[in-house]
Amino acid sequence: MPRPRRQQAPKAGSRWSADVTRHSDALDLEPAIFASDDPHRIAESLKHSAEASTRRKAEPFRSAMSMLVFYINRAGRNLPAARRAVLERAKAELRRVFGRPL
Repeated sequence: MPRPRRQQAPKAGSRWSADVTRHSDALDLEPAIFASDDPHRIAESLKHSAEASTRRKAEPFRSAMSMLVFYINRAGRNLPAARRAVLERAKAELRRVFGRPL
């Protein structure tokens, strides 16, 4: 007989995903870059951060794309449609600034 899963109570003010975004070991991100309404600015900032990093494990494109996808995924349903649209356009823009096929 399977046991019911216990829900762990969230700690007050504990947001591990926000902490990862702020203190990523791979990239030093521009403050509040994911709040920008300009997909090109987001992509350029992520590109700059990834290329400047000496701590990343993957190539710059993969590190930058991973951070953007991580942010989108962790926001989940709480991400408004307009914000998600900007970030999805930033993914396409990131591919463009790195010279990758769309």
